[in-house]
Amino acid sequence: MMLKRLLTLPLLLATLSPAVQAYEILYSAEISPNSKLAEVEMALSGDDMPSKLVLNLRSGRYQDLESDTPLKIEGDKATWQPEGKNPVLKYRFVIDNQRSNGGYDSRITKDWAILRSDKLIAPVSATSRGRSTARLKLELPDQWYAALPYPEIEDNLYELSDPKRKFVRPKGWMIVGKIGSRQDMIAGTETRVAGPKNENIRRQDILAFLNWNLPELKKIFPLFPDHLLIVTADDPMWRGGLSGTRSLYMHADRPLISGNRTSSMIHELVHVGTGIHGDDESDWIVEGLAEFYSLEILRRTGGISETRYQEAMDKLIKWGKKAPSLLVERSSGPITARAAGVMQQLDKEIREASNGKASIDDVARELARTRGEVTLERFRSLSEKAAGKPVDTLATENLTDRAKGSSK
Repeated sequence: MMLKRLLTLPLLLATLSPAVQAYEILYSAEISPNSKLAEVEMALSGDDMPSKLVLNLRSGRYQDLESDTPLKIEGDKATWQPEGKNPVLKYRFVIDNQRSNGGYDSRITKDWAILRSDKLIAPVSATSRGRSTARLKLELPDQWYAALPYPEIEDNLYELSDPKRKFVRPKGWMIVGKIGSRQDMIAGTETRVAGPKNENIRRQDILAFLNWNLPELKKIFPLFPDHLLIVTADDPMWRGGLSGTRSLYMHADRPLISGNRTSSMIHELVHVGTGIHGDDESDWIVEGLAEFYSLEILRRTGGISETRYQEAMDKLIKWGKKAPSLLVERSSGPITARAAGVMQQLDKEIREASNGKASIDDVARELARTRGEVTLERFRSLSEKAAGKPVDTLATENLTDRAKGSSK
C-alpha cells in the first residue's frame, strides 16, 4: 500500500506550536468492489507516539485485525500498543450497511461506493502526550475517482484536520468510483456536489439552491466549514438525508423544498453548521433548531412568502400536539414538529424582550461556536442571556404535557 514512500513525506506541523510534540498518522484504505471490503491500515510514525489505542468495534464491521505489536481483542474493543518506529495496524472494513427500512446508508457497487470516513476508520480512544497530524490515502480501481470534504494534497491523498482533538481521524461522508461532480465557491465555502454517473442527480440545481440559501445560513453560523461535500445517489440508498462533518448525504429523489415547504437540505446544513448533539433529553433542541431554520432561511431569502411560512409553521405546531413531551432521548416526527414551534415562540420572546436587539440566532450561533453536547440547562441559559431575563417558552411545563419535573 505504498506505506514506505508515503511515510517519508514531510510532517505537517504548520498548524502546531513548535513546543508541541507531534506524531504522524497515515490511514490507507484500498477499496475493492469485488470483495465489498476496504483493506485498511493505520500507520504511525514519530518520537512521541501514543502508548495505547483502544478501538471501538461495536458496529461489527471491522474484521481480521492484526499488528506486529501487542494487540488484544476483548468483546467489542481492541487495545493496540504501538511499538517501534513505524507500527502498523491492519483490518478489513465491511462497506455495505443496510438500515432496518431496507435502504443503505453505506454501499459499494461495481461502479461506486458511498460511506462515511468516520465509519471506515474505527472510533479510537488514544492515550498520548503529543498531538497528531494525519492523512488519508485511498487506493482505488482504475478509472475510479474520489470526493471527500478535505484538501487533496496529491492524487487520492488527503490532509485531515480536527483542531479540537489530539488524535485526528477522518470524519464525514465520502464517495469514490465513476462519479460526476460540480463545485463552486459559495460565501467562502468550497462546495462540491457529487454522485454516481448515469443517475438522475440534479447537481447544478443543488448548487443553485446553495448559492441562494447558504450565504444566509452562514450569517447565523459564521464558523461554517470552509469545505462542504454533498453526496447524493438514487436507490437502493436510504431515502432521506444524513449530516456528517463538513458533509451530508441526501437521496437523489428528495426535493430541495418539500410539499410542506420545509427543506431537508437546509435541515441537514444546519446540523453541519452547528455540530451539536443532545443529551438524553435534549435531542429535540438539535432537531427543532434544524427544522425551524429549514423554514426560516427560506422565509429570509424569499423562497417562501410570509403567508406560506406561517401556514407551514401552523401545520408543524398542529402535528406537534401529538407529542406528549419533548424531553425524550430521540426526536422524530411530531416531537421535531413541536420543537420547531417552540423555537419560533422562543425567537419571538427573545426579540420582544430585547427590543429587537437579539434573537434565537444569537443562541444558535453560540451553540455552534462551542459545538459538542447541548443540554436544556445550557440552551435555557443562552436564551435568557439573549433575552436579558428568564424565558417562559422554555419552562418545563411548556415542554411536556406531564406534571412539572417529570420528563420520563
